[in-house]
Order: sequence, then structure tokens, then C-alpha cells
Amino acid sequence: MNEIDLRHLRRCVELAAEAVEAGDDPFGSVLVGADGTVLGEGRNHETTSGDPTRHPEIDLARWAATHLPAEERAAATLYTSGEHCPMCSAAHGWAGLGRIVYATSAAQLTAWRAELGAPASPVRPIPIQEVVPGVQVEGPVPELEKDVRALVRRSFPK
Repeated sequence: MNEIDLRHLRRCVELAAEAVEAGDDPFGSVLVGADGTVLGEGRNHETTSGDPTRHPEIDLARWAATHLPAEERAAATLYTSGEHCPMCSAAHGWAGLGRIVYATSAAQLTAWRAELGAPASPVRPIPIQEVVPGVQVEGPVPELEKDVRALVRRSFPK
């Protein structure tokens, strides 16, 4: 984890905040090419769109599968505010994307939601590597935990 990784993760947290402001769950993601170019970014749209699959990780995986050759997808890094759910992990694997860096884990999110009395996720939190063996994964990042936890609190009030 270096300062460039942290910069991209901070942008993910900003996008997650935009999602909360719009009425969606607190998730944001940034796709970065091997040369450091930001290829795309997105935030959660599942509530406002009415489509529960509108996670930013899936949107970026779909974009990459359509617009990038396989070798560029494999060399890209997907940064995200929260560890991929199994659906997003599968999309990542099928698209052939490379490294994943996340700010907070699915285990953290599950615990925070339980503390807030929020409904449990309809999908069991499974570590990314159990869905996509061999993918390089880094996270969680302790220095961003407080910021993401605050977004979760705003998103799931008691």
C-alpha cells in the first residue's frame, strides 16, 4: 500500500459519500490502468435506480470487458471503498480484471450494519479470494475505517 493507492481509495470514499447523499448505499470505486491513468469511476446506484445489481464494481467490470483488451484488464487495479460482495467478485473474475484494493472489509460492514440494526445483506459475505482464486487483494486500510464507518452510519440510521 502506497500513497498512490491511498489517493485512489480516498476518491472511492468521496464517491461513496456521493452515493449516500443521493440515497444509495455507501460504495464507490475507481478503475486504474497499469500506467496510473484513471479509466473510470462510479458509485453505488442500487437504490436510486431500482436495480440491486448496480454496484460500481460491476459497472466498471462491464465497462472494462467492453472497452479494454484482456491484457489491459489484467494489469488494471480496481480500488473500492468496501470489499466486493460475491456478485461483484464474480464480475471482476469474469472480466479478467487485476488487483483489488479495498478500504474496508465485508466483515467490518457486516458488523457495523448489525450494530445499527440494519437488515442483513441478502448475500453472504464471502472473501474475494474464495470467489476469484489467485486475484491479488489488499485491504482493509485502517486509516480509512473511520470515514467509511461514518458513511455506513449515515446510510443505515437506527
